[in-house]
Amino acid sequence: MNDNYSDIINLPHHVSTRHPQMPMIDRAAQFAPFSALTGLDDAIDETAQQQIAEIIDSEQLTTD
Repeated sequence: MNDNYSDIINLPHHVSTRHPQMPMIDRAAQFAPFSALTGLDDAIDETAQQQIAEIIDSEQLTTD
């Protein structure tokens, strides 16, 4: 089972003669994280602010 790639493991790295290599900055951009859920961070921040306001209000009620 350890020899699954024994026929190709020591081959030289392929470099295309047809297509130029992509610049590193462009390659990195392909794998950069993206926001699949746009607006999620804003919704979380808004909910957190609401919760903080409720806690502050409830603490003020108990101290009065």
